[in-house]
Amino acid sequence: MIHLFQPQVGDEELSAVAEVFRDRWLGHGPRTRRFEAAFAEHLGVEPDRVVFLNSGTAGLFLAVETLDLAEGDEVVMPSMSFLAAANAVVAAGARPVFCDVDPRTMNPRWEDVEAVLTPRTRAVVVLHYGGYPGWVAEIAERCRERGLTLIEDSACSIASAVDGRAVGTFGDLAMWSLDAAKVLTTGDGGLLYARDAERAARARRLAYHGLVQPSGFGYARVSHRWWELEVPETGRRAIGNDLTAAIGLVQLRRLPEFVARRREITELYDRELADVEGLRLPPPLPAGHTSSYYFYWVQMDAEIRDEVASDLLAADIYTTFRYAPLHKVPAYRSGDRVLPATDRAAGETLCLPLHPGLGDEDVRTVAERLRKAVTSRRRTTVG
Repeated sequence: MIHLFQPQVGDEELSAVAEVFRDRWLGHGPRTRRFEAAFAEHLGVEPDRVVFLNSGTAGLFLAVETLDLAEGDEVVMPSMSFLAAANAVVAAGARPVFCDVDPRTMNPRWEDVEAVLTPRTRAVVVLHYGGYPGWVAEIAERCRERGLTLIEDSACSIASAVDGRAVGTFGDLAMWSLDAAKVLTTGDGGLLYARDAERAARARRLAYHGLVQPSGFGYARVSHRWWELEVPETGRRAIGNDLTAAIGLVQLRRLPEFVARRREITELYDRELADVEGLRLPPPLPAGHTSSYYFYWVQMDAEIRDEVASDLLAADIYTTFRYAPLHKVPAYRSGDRVLPATDRAAGETLCLPLHPGLGDEDVRTVAERLRKAVTSRRRTTVG
């Protein structure tokens, strides 16, 4: 089976985990702080603004929690995004409001966001689809002008940038997912960035039960009566640990090689699929934009998309569509909201296998099978 995603872990990661075992400190500790500092350097931000967590979802929940939303408040986000952001808004007692996207890049434009703003809008969430930065710079500027908090769901874009500036640093808050399917993985894990130092410190407290100072061994030499509790507001346990941070430190060193191979695969797909009639490839990146190449997506007539996916699965090639439109999910109570570009893209888009474990022959196999499936299904539809 040629899989959509596949984690790239090996002897280096295994050795790093073995070191943690030898040190017998598995929880939140020195490796966690080193990983936060290393990722902050990767972003070009201060180390105290980055918090390592147990999941990207925890990062979204914490980011939203720092907004202190009230009932009736609204948070705008693209319908074509992962459900964690919407869940975080609902859990905070507010309402997610879904906007449309550009049908080719699946990223929201400012006009898409602006179309659904109301006096109750408190924040905007953007997802960088497949690692493409999209219109984040313009959206960030417009949000600042209107006094809206911008959260970047950067789960797909750990190495993406615009004019050398890391995606995730344009808004006020950002998170990255490090689960087993991501470009950089710690098995499970996430990272949160807050532009404001006070907000970052609050997120760090909320990630460990709201404690101003954890009452563990690490604070025994710096605090009198270190076991006493100071909890100005309650939180939860969402912190990362040294075991996963050790993996993350290795993965972060390997990140350039991962992204380079993903780019090679993307370019090979582009060449192999360029002449397939009825197939649209991802649009080229604008000047100054760099991608993490998380997804490679193709688009075709909606009438054949599902059949093509089934044909590929029968050939042991797993494809899928990410992300199902959230305005169609009854739990979010979007009513009869109409988002034509999102609906169209959701019916036409298919994500192909993309990970550094793919060899060139694997990519050519996927491309050839896709070519045959699209050609065959189009003939059947026309006939």
